[in-house]
Amino acid sequence: MGKHRVSRRRRDSGILVNVRRRLILFLFLFIVAAGQFLLAYAQTAQAPAATAPEQGAPQTPGQVPVPAQPAPPSHTLSMVVLDPAHGGADQGARGLSGISESDVVLTFARLMRISLEGQSLRVILTRAANEDPSFDDRSKTANAQRGAIFITLHVSSTGQPGTVRVYSEAPGTTPPAPRTGLIPWDRAQAGSVDLSRRLAELIQIQMAQRFRGSPETPLLAPVRQLRTIAAPAVAIEVSSVSLPDRGPLDQMAPAIADGVARAVAAFRIIYESGGK
Repeated sequence: MGKHRVSRRRRDSGILVNVRRRLILFLFLFIVAAGQFLLAYAQTAQAPAATAPEQGAPQTPGQVPVPAQPAPPSHTLSMVVLDPAHGGADQGARGLSGISESDVVLTFARLMRISLEGQSLRVILTRAANEDPSFDDRSKTANAQRGAIFITLHVSSTGQPGTVRVYSEAPGTTPPAPRTGLIPWDRAQAGSVDLSRRLAELIQIQMAQRFRGSPETPLLAPVRQLRTIAAPAVAIEVSSVSLPDRGPLDQMAPAIADGVARAVAAFRIIYESGGK
C-alpha cells in the first residue's frame, strides 16, 4: 500500500509540474507577443507626426520641420484714376462749331475705362457726369488709393487735328518734399516724377503709332492737376475742338483707349519691379 501511494503521488506531482510549465510557457509567449504588438502599434501611430513634413519646410535630418513664413505682399498696380477734365459750368476749350472739351473727354474716359478693365485693373472716374470737382477733390480721389496711377484727359483748342500729346510733370517744377514724414500738398508729385515720365513715354509711343503727326516722345510741363498727385500721373491732350464737328474726335476714342490700356499694361511691369 505504501509503495502504491508513493507512486501515485509522484505521478500526480509529475502531471501538475507539466501543467504548470506549459501554463507558464504559454503566459510568457503571450506576454512577449502582446508586447511586440503594442510596440508596433505605438510606432505606427507616431510615424505620421514625426515624418510628415510641413509644406514648404526644409527637410533636414534630425530637425523638426518649421512652416514656411508667408511671402511679403508685392508692390502691385491695381487701380487707374481717370480724370475727365472740366465739367459742369466749366466746359473747357470750346470750338466755333460747339464742340465742348468737357463732353469729349468724358466720352474718352468711359471707353478707356472699358479697355483698362480688360487688363484686370480697377478704374475710378473723378467725375461720371457733367459735374465739376475741384482740383483738390480730384487729387484727393487719386491720393486715397493704393497701387494707383492717375491720367487726366484734355482736348486742346490748338494743334494739328487728329494728334495726341502726353505730358508729365517736369523735374524741378515740383520742389522736393521735406523729410518730415508729411508731404506738402503742392509737392506731392515730387516722389513720382521718374515713374510718371516712364508712363508718359509708353503712352506717347502708342499714340504715335496710331495717330500720324503725334510726337514720339512725351512733353514735360508744369501741369496744375499733376502737381498734387502722390502717384505716377500724366496728362493726355487730344487736338482739337476747332474741328467742324466732333465726329473725327469720336472716331479717335477707341484707338486712344486701346493704346492707353496697352501702355498701362506695359507700365505695370515697371511699377511692380520697383521702377526698374
